[in-house]
Amino acid sequence: MTVAPSAPPRPQALPELEAKPKGVFERVLLAVFIAVPLLAVAAAVPFAWGWGLGWSDVAITVLMYTVTGLGVTVGYHRHFTHKSFKAKRPLRIALALAGSLSIEMSVIDWVATHRRHHKYSDKEGDPHSPWRFGSDWKALTKGLVWAHMGWLFDAGRTSPAKFCPDLVADKDIRRISRVFPGLVAVSMLLPALLGGLITMSWWGALTAFFWGSLVRVSLLHHVTWAINSICHVMGEEVFDSRDKARNVWWLAIPSFGESWHNLHHADPTCARHGVLKGQIDISARLIWIFERFGWVHDVRWPNAERLAAKRIS
Repeated sequence: MTVAPSAPPRPQALPELEAKPKGVFERVLLAVFIAVPLLAVAAAVPFAWGWGLGWSDVAITVLMYTVTGLGVTVGYHRHFTHKSFKAKRPLRIALALAGSLSIEMSVIDWVATHRRHHKYSDKEGDPHSPWRFGSDWKALTKGLVWAHMGWLFDAGRTSPAKFCPDLVADKDIRRISRVFPGLVAVSMLLPALLGGLITMSWWGALTAFFWGSLVRVSLLHHVTWAINSICHVMGEEVFDSRDKARNVWWLAIPSFGESWHNLHHADPTCARHGVLKGQIDISARLIWIFERFGWVHDVRWPNAERLAAKRIS
């Protein structure tokens, strides 16, 4: 692995933030949603050893992780943020709902933040660059913590009106963003409901909540945040992205292809991030399936000439 050698200047406050910052209650609630699932991950091994892990727990966890994870990668990221493809209205709504169940911000807030990230990637104004504090090992360690989750507690809130007016103008997406707290409740309670119905027991509901809600949310969040942190510091650089974005192969499957981050920053609107031989990109395969069913169109698949022009010789 290679480590990016230099760093841009530390970001300063920009006028592209909402007038009303995040309040104390919101940041405390955020801390709870980070800490509690993380504690569940820490307790996962002794919990499984002492009380077992049923097949229904595994099935529910895998299902919820896959649906919500692809809701983020295919929906929030490749469709809503970068417009890598156009989707028919029912699928567009389904992707917004699936992404919301990941509990990674409402669709409008997520897209606004990510578009701001791409506008200033690893430069002044990037909301979560690991190079924020400098390039020596102490500054970079601090920056990795910031890029991974510290930025979430920053009081500044990216302005949707400035970064995603297209979504603000979409009444369906606006409604889904408005009911985000309710979708958080659905995401947390649905695994318990499924587990209870499958096993017809309260214990089945409890274990499904532990694995399918707490553990699943924590794993998905940390995989997503690792794209912001790890993939901007270490890994392979194949294409000229004009920032620090790198490829981290061991995150490819849990991130559904998002960790082929170098190509993504070199060609952000491309629907496939893993464009080289052996680069597994589950999200791109799902988009391909949607295209075959006629549910999406105008997919921006990799262009050989464009890739060759960006390839580092």
